[in-house]
Amino acid sequence: MIRAFLTSLAALILLATAIAQPSGTLVVSLASDPVSLFLPRAPDRTAANVSWSLYDSLVWIDDEGELVPALAERWEVSADGTAYTFHLRRGVVFHNGEPFNAESVLATWQTGKDPSNDYASIYAQVNSVEILDAYTVLLTTPEPSAVFLTQLAMNWAMVPPSYIREVGIDGFERRPIGTGPFRFVSRTAGDRVVLEANPDYWRAGLPKVERLIFRVIPDASTRLAAIRTGEVHIANRLTADQVAILANNPEVEVVTYLNDRVFYVGFKNIGAGVGTPLADVRVRQALNYATNRPGIVQAIFGGHANLIAGFIVEGNLGFDSELMQPRPYDPERARALLAEAGYPDGFEIAMGCPTDGYVNINEVCLAIQRSLAQVGVEVRLEFMTTNRFWSEPHYGAVGPMYVDSWSSAIGEALPRLQGALLPGNYYNTWEDARLTALIRQIERTVDRDERAALYQEMHRLMFEEPPFIYLYQLTIFEAIRSNVEGYAPRAAEEYFLKSVSLRD
Repeated sequence: MIRAFLTSLAALILLATAIAQPSGTLVVSLASDPVSLFLPRAPDRTAANVSWSLYDSLVWIDDEGELVPALAERWEVSADGTAYTFHLRRGVVFHNGEPFNAESVLATWQTGKDPSNDYASIYAQVNSVEILDAYTVLLTTPEPSAVFLTQLAMNWAMVPPSYIREVGIDGFERRPIGTGPFRFVSRTAGDRVVLEANPDYWRAGLPKVERLIFRVIPDASTRLAAIRTGEVHIANRLTADQVAILANNPEVEVVTYLNDRVFYVGFKNIGAGVGTPLADVRVRQALNYATNRPGIVQAIFGGHANLIAGFIVEGNLGFDSELMQPRPYDPERARALLAEAGYPDGFEIAMGCPTDGYVNINEVCLAIQRSLAQVGVEVRLEFMTTNRFWSEPHYGAVGPMYVDSWSSAIGEALPRLQGALLPGNYYNTWEDARLTALIRQIERTVDRDERAALYQEMHRLMFEEPPFIYLYQLTIFEAIRSNVEGYAPRAAEEYFLKSVSLRD
């Protein structure tokens, strides 16, 4: 009887082990080639989504938006909100076998704040990282921060200290190593990134697929064809018209959601923007009135987008639909403002566009060019590959104007305000001391109601003296094969694939 019981128990254990093993190859399309797989140099959502398959942070934000333990099992925050003590998870190893410990947190901070990184400022928010013992670290900040833990979760990808010291940041970019659910195998620029399951992942039962391949497919029509034929399992950044073709396809499911991302035309008052007509607030207001945004939303997106009035959008803390009404399309008003500013016949200016970087972005750039031409502003378009477009600080590869977008993964506009408007940040192009002061005040205001009021104050200033042309907030359309389980994208187009599996 005992022998039979033990035999049955062993069989159950073997069966459970077999079930837990990752299986299958998941193929995901990418609309652009990831610039980097080192997270502090991953400038867009595509690069970040691929990168996070390799890493873990100290804390995490779950699908319900709650902060939960990750590589830190628990933490305490000092009474004044400037000191964070993290108690680290034991027994975790990096993909190269290095142990994860307090030295890893220190190395992550030191390499993350390197000035060569796109997002060095996020790491530089921390004054010091002090190792209290092998599995306890103390992080200090100069002031309380309302969203510090959230930004830590979304940006601090832990790196192995010995390895990154040996190869340097550039060498790490070529062969990245984390503690995450997948290990790096290879990357072919412009074609694919190949990852494999981490057999030593600290979260039991994850990941669920044995191999993960990201295919770079910039053309949306080609992504559509790939999902229809089964070449890829997940296709993102499709149009409403494209997913309509999939309506009666039993092998494909459509995923749709409102994207926490603003699309805009950026202005520069630094670099190439110095000495241009953009210095006059009346010109900037005029360009907002002159851009036929309703026409863009209807003609290019079939109405599947919200017009926006600024950087605080639906779903964000502080959003007020009555306060945040978009400017109307009014070319006559635009002409009058241009005349007041001394440009009755308009002017010429260059505008950059990230070729195929976002859904229908090429058509959007052309539509803006046509709109502005109607009021005498002749725009010279500079179409560039995404890698080139985002390759230099302050969008240095393009002229005084550029079309781009910022997402936020935290339900607040703060990350895009910081990235686009704080002096010294890699991608800021507009500097205004009043905006800087408001952002700093938002950063240290812990009370949510007070912070919401500050966002509204920020909106008023950015609306009356616009540093950008505010365009739209898209409804996202994606497609997945019907055998994909566990895929749950978030509002900022983030996805984390460790829990995704494939049915046979």
